[in-house]
Amino acid sequence: MFIEFSVTNYRSIRDTQTLSMAASKYYKGLEKTNCFDGNVAGLPKLLRAAVMYGPNAAGKSNLMRALQLMQAFVLMSHSHQEGQTINTAPFELNSRTQSEPSEFEIFFVEDNVRYQYGFAVNRVRVTKEWLLAFPEGKAQRWFDREYDAKEDKDKWYFGSKFTGRRQLWQEATRKNALFLSTAIQLNNEQLKPVFNWFQNKLAVILPGDPINLKFTIDQCASDAGKLRIMEFMNSADIGIAGIVVSKKIISVKPEMLPLHMPQPIREQILRDMDGKEIPDIHFLHKTDTGESIPFHISNESDGTQKLFAFAGPWLDVLDKGRILFVDELDTSMHPLMVRFLISLIQNVNINRHNAQLIFTTHDTSVLDNDILRRDQVWFMEKDSDQASRLYPLSDFKPRQGEALERGYLKGRYGALPFIGELRF
Repeated sequence: MFIEFSVTNYRSIRDTQTLSMAASKYYKGLEKTNCFDGNVAGLPKLLRAAVMYGPNAAGKSNLMRALQLMQAFVLMSHSHQEGQTINTAPFELNSRTQSEPSEFEIFFVEDNVRYQYGFAVNRVRVTKEWLLAFPEGKAQRWFDREYDAKEDKDKWYFGSKFTGRRQLWQEATRKNALFLSTAIQLNNEQLKPVFNWFQNKLAVILPGDPINLKFTIDQCASDAGKLRIMEFMNSADIGIAGIVVSKKIISVKPEMLPLHMPQPIREQILRDMDGKEIPDIHFLHKTDTGESIPFHISNESDGTQKLFAFAGPWLDVLDKGRILFVDELDTSMHPLMVRFLISLIQNVNINRHNAQLIFTTHDTSVLDNDILRRDQVWFMEKDSDQASRLYPLSDFKPRQGEALERGYLKGRYGALPFIGELRF
């Protein structure tokens, strides 16, 4: 379960910006469908979905990039070599923040325990790292690490509830790596739930990220899996009668490659691709006589192709109770398809493991009181210093039943693009 994420001094985000999935106690609508009880001491009800609106270049993608960076650094920083730089980027439009670290902090639940984990980094080192656990709602500070610039070394603190070979893990942690990432590689058992949450529960999809078709294709390998994918597609009114997955052999000849391509690359492509077996996908459609006609996936609409690519991952998210962040969910999709995907997350009979969806979109039709509560809507815009600001719709205290889409498009909540007059 995802509770809250904060980021400071990263790309267009200068001051701390926080996205929270805690349900407001002041809103009573759609509680049974859009909220769930985490059954963890001290934890409020959480939201199943949240949406972010804002003009292009407002910083929505940067918030998601920040979370993706945090995840990647947790999973991979143990492999950083001495002197390897860290892929962060501070807010560049302020002389003070240019030299300050970027900071990331997240609250989540794994195995019925709430955790608070965060770190700060610059391009060369980790400057802070901390972890608190809340078994039975009581805070336990497991470890704390902070770089002392005067002494040019890290200062460490380990709580009494954090056990094991602490000295070994500490000494093995490079300055450009996380203690969490390093300790896991050295067989720390206590930190596994935290690491596993980043590895197995969190998924971030940014524009341009390839959605792995293998997820969906693998499910089509069995009749039951294929039927499930078909049900998913047809629930969105795609209207397919069947899915056929076959294999085809790629034939790559030297004359098919550009003449200017370097010889080593030509040889590598020929070696890797010629004769390779890849899946070939066709959708069956019924004619007026009931005959099934196969259509290659490349002949289907962009929306159908994207929905098929989403089908396997989306069902996996629902099956495993994962947290899915998607930037620009509406790309190539009809608004009703977007509504369909949201409805799956907010259907208590389908989403039995409390999966969560956080997404950005320009589709304002989702601003509907029958789909989302007021505490599920967020906006992002830039201030006069070109720094991104994230704020919830609830700041405006909209009335029950207020026409949210109309209010947003009229500028009541801000976060709209400024359209100037073009003169020739």
